[in-house]
Amino acid sequence: MVRRILVNVTPTYLRIAITEDGRLAELFTEEPDREHHVGNIYFGRVNKILQGMNAAFVDIGLEQDAFLHFSDVDSSMEEIADDDDDDDDRPTVASAQSSDVALRTAKAAPSKKLPTFRTKRSGNVTINLQQKQNVIVQVTREAYHQKGVRVTTKVGLTGRNVVLLPFDDAIGVSRKVSSHRERKRLRSIARSVIPEHMGCIIRTAAAGLDEEDIRRDFETLLADWRDIEAEVREAKGPMLLHEEASVTHSVIRDLFKDDVQQVIVDHPKVYREIRSYVERTAPHLRGKVELFADTKPLFEIYGIEKEVHATHQRTVRLKSGGSIVLDHTEAMVVVDVNSGRASHERTQEDNAVKTNFEAAREVAKQLRLRDIGGMIIVDFIDMQHEENRRKLLNEMRNELARDRAKTITYPITQLGIMQITRQRIRQSMAERTSENCPLCFGTGKVQSPQTTLTSIDRWLRTYRARTWSLRVTVTAHPYVVHYMQRHRGAAFWKWLRQYFMWVTYKEDDNMEAGEFQCHTPGGKDITSQYQ
Repeated sequence: MVRRILVNVTPTYLRIAITEDGRLAELFTEEPDREHHVGNIYFGRVNKILQGMNAAFVDIGLEQDAFLHFSDVDSSMEEIADDDDDDDDRPTVASAQSSDVALRTAKAAPSKKLPTFRTKRSGNVTINLQQKQNVIVQVTREAYHQKGVRVTTKVGLTGRNVVLLPFDDAIGVSRKVSSHRERKRLRSIARSVIPEHMGCIIRTAAAGLDEEDIRRDFETLLADWRDIEAEVREAKGPMLLHEEASVTHSVIRDLFKDDVQQVIVDHPKVYREIRSYVERTAPHLRGKVELFADTKPLFEIYGIEKEVHATHQRTVRLKSGGSIVLDHTEAMVVVDVNSGRASHERTQEDNAVKTNFEAAREVAKQLRLRDIGGMIIVDFIDMQHEENRRKLLNEMRNELARDRAKTITYPITQLGIMQITRQRIRQSMAERTSENCPLCFGTGKVQSPQTTLTSIDRWLRTYRARTWSLRVTVTAHPYVVHYMQRHRGAAFWKWLRQYFMWVTYKEDDNMEAGEFQCHTPGGKDITSQYQ
């Protein structure tokens, strides 16, 4: 597989595309004026503890308090897993011994009633957390809809080769490093560098590197942590302690590995920044970073602009003639699989199987491309045979295995519905690049002009019954006014004959599709008087 990273920079946005064999696999976007919080470390203060929700709300200096679930508090007292079981590049649960340091507080007095949290492994656990307590937290998920950012006290500083865990004394190695000898060597290097009572996760990128390169990464992260500690000593209230790097830096740090053939950048300044970072952290890869000098658009040259445009579409066409339709709700994303013109097989079951398998591959691709998180419900075409359902489940799981976000796929129900959960880290592509329609408020539907016309007719009838005035001006959205003008015979002449009223129309772009206002010839708004 040929993998490339394409970086496209304009004055208003930055786009990073990951391609696999020339096809778009992942897409990252960043707007200069939009804040991002994932990875940021804050000095916060606990505002509320809600035992019924197993959570606390922490003031970290943002408009909305951050959400801290008890499972994300590192004083959970759960036993830490063995190093060999550490998952890919992710921090493990912190040990009880480091919880006091992490929360920057002493143990609560015995008379204080502390919150509890039940875990499968340890049963009921007491959480060392109190109202008005100062905590150091790190953002793990961006705010979305009406929910604030989610945070954890399991703080980690991420480098290219290692993740430093200041409040955890375990040393883990990514499972993708399979050699026992290499894992032992990497642990030995880590133990010789990091101070006592600190831990780390050694990432896959560290495998095979010289000790000097790994040490350099550790020393950089340790210096960053010393700066954070100095900030904490001076902190007098909620504040930002550490800001995560830009999207460009994060993508190059996490995804630019030996399996990437090229990194192509179309902006000289960003090219120099990437080149400089790679020379410091992975000098053996610097020859793969290239500056794009063609006058034509980068994404057009590599043939992915159409695929990028398709990530904003509600309907995605399948090669067989079918399609998938994606609809967003506040709680989940619903995907409907349609067969369309796909009828090339001999039986209905064969048609359903072919379309469903093609749809499963496309759904997995779109989840990555659109960065859709949370609950996903996929309504597949009904299949009669249980064996086909089982194969479809395995196909979906295989396709999602390439996804860097954690996903869980559940068996297909009797109604042909598959349930998927995908780790939500940031807003989806749709949330980042679109806003609710000012006319329909995101519902996708507006009140029909005929319904608005009926309301206007009802108002005119009431008005005519109470007054002797013969003229009125109706102001409405252009969408409604154009409809009334097209149906002048059915509306205007009816009002003239039945109510003896001369009605004129006026357009107003600022009004909603279902609204209207009525004015006297002198311009006075009399709408509310006769409703």
